[in-house]
Amino acid sequence: MLVELTIAEFAQRTAEKTPVPGGGCVSALAASLAAALAEMVARFTIGRKGFEGCEARMRELAERAAASRRRLLAAVDEDAAAYGRVLAAYRLPKGSVEENAVRAAAVEDGLKEAAQVPLAVARMAREVLELAAAAVAEGNPNTVTDGAVGALMARSAAMGALLNVKINLGAIGDADFVGAMAAEIRCIEGEIVKREAEILAMVSL
Repeated sequence: MLVELTIAEFAQRTAEKTPVPGGGCVSALAASLAAALAEMVARFTIGRKGFEGCEARMRELAERAAASRRRLLAAVDEDAAAYGRVLAAYRLPKGSVEENAVRAAAVEDGLKEAAQVPLAVARMAREVLELAAAAVAEGNPNTVTDGAVGALMARSAAMGALLNVKINLGAIGDADFVGAMAAEIRCIEGEIVKREAEILAMVSL
């Protein structure tokens, strides 16, 4: 499993001439690290004098960020597995009408799954961006830049994941599926860009 590699090993595997880990896996990992930063800010705020009024919210933030961190780490391997199934579908035999039909259906199903995994990552990254916003707005000011870095990483993770959705949509024949996914992509992109600007505006250095 990719998530069991050391940081150095993961970086080396990413650098190699292999399809995974690629942009999808890296986007999921980036979102997980963004959640970790939001969690860090919350933990540096909990129990600190002068922050009693937001302690309950920080405890909830820490719990939600921890759950997101774990879920997004799992998505690293889910993205790799989904891509592997697409490759397996393309390797199916072709030639006869029946073989071509089976292969085409398998490829279509594989591409749909390969689009849905990064879309899920983008949705989660959007949620992490909100956690980072709360961390920046109410957290320990000594860790404000950590929260802001988390916001930047969540934004990049979401946008990177959406790029992986888009490239898969280009090869999918189901027009209704593609249309629904494309509409959600546009919505998430707009929300992410707007929210990132609002969070950075909170950081005065």
